Amino acid sequence: MTVVAQPDVTVIIGAYEAMPYLVECLASVERQTLDPARMEVIAVDDGSTDGTGEYLEEFAARAAMPVTVIRQENSGGPSGPRNVGLAKATGRYVFFLDADDRLGPEALERMVAMADKNSTDVVLGKVEGINRKAPESMWGKTVGRTDVFSSNIKFALSAQKLFRRELLERHSMRFDESLWTGEDALFTMEAYLRADGVSVVADHTCYYLVGRADGKHVTKSGSYTLRFDSARALINLIAEMVPAGARRDGLMVRPFKVTVLPQFGPKFLKDTDEVRKHKLELVKPLMDAHWNSEVARRLKVHERLQLHLVAVRRTELLPDVVEFLRAKKKPTPVLEKRGTRVYLGYPHFRSKAAGVPDWIYLAEPREARAVQGYREEAANTFLRRALRKLRRSLPTRDVKAAAA
Repeated sequence: MTVVAQPDVTVIIGAYEAMPYLVECLASVERQTLDPARMEVIAVDDGSTDGTGEYLEEFAARAAMPVTVIRQENSGGPSGPRNVGLAKATGRYVFFLDADDRLGPEALERMVAMADKNSTDVVLGKVEGINRKAPESMWGKTVGRTDVFSSNIKFALSAQKLFRRELLERHSMRFDESLWTGEDALFTMEAYLRADGVSVVADHTCYYLVGRADGKHVTKSGSYTLRFDSARALINLIAEMVPAGARRDGLMVRPFKVTVLPQFGPKFLKDTDEVRKHKLELVKPLMDAHWNSEVARRLKVHERLQLHLVAVRRTELLPDVVEFLRAKKKPTPVLEKRGTRVYLGYPHFRSKAAGVPDWIYLAEPREARAVQGYREEAANTFLRRALRKLRRSLPTRDVKAAAA
């Protein structure tokens, strides 16, 4: 009897109306330097009518590695096909490859080697965008072992990672099929939080994120209500898995900055009064429960200002801020306390009518460093004293209310 070794990695491809992008996607799989005997492909055609299923079957017939093609009725989103593929996977690791994207050369070999060398459960490979923007802040250097609290990987929550399959099975992890957007963020954040270490391959492009010319990429679709569903799910996951404190506050930055904030930018100015009212209803419980001064200070001043106005329901002041940003104007810095304190003069700064607290405009060191005359060493001492004074003077509920 021939004993078939367990593959190192299962590449899971969910495909819907993926032609002609699928051609280059599969070619990138064939070009991998990982021995074909060490990998398998499970491709799920989610009810395509453009020849996607037929091309997958042609590929399966000629490919050097084992390829399983599953054809099913359309499920309406990426979660279903990914879950079907995950249920069939046998590799030590799984990698979720979108059918309109492509792998970089040597990607799988490098990521598997990184996971094996460092005994980590998740590996992020450097992503580059083709006709679309890709995340950038987490690719500063290759890191053998880190976690979601010690790095910027919370801003890379797409599903295109190498995951140790044993981790996923041990925790019965699957993509939430009730979410129509942001399902990958929920899945990946949970994996980060459960993982025994995360690796980052930053010195080699492992994944090319392709912008479709037809504009059908899933992240561009979906109404604002779906975005709030996504934000709510991610915020609830973080709250359930991470105790209250600095670590939780650091992670909460991600849903507020990436998912909530855009709903109150230029889009908000074009919304009808009815939509604006509905957005405020949807965001209120999220702000009431998890928006506080510690989350706020981790944001840039203009982001903090926008979300503060949302939290206190002063959205009539938002247009001035949004238009200021859209015009790419620079706020006038105001230095006080011998250069240790820098305020950025965005709209409504020290306006009695607006009544926005000064601390909303107070620049943290990462922004203040760009201001001539700022004294960082002395400012750090001032900021620590100011925060201690704020905490002593207000009960916990009032501190949160002040941040709101």
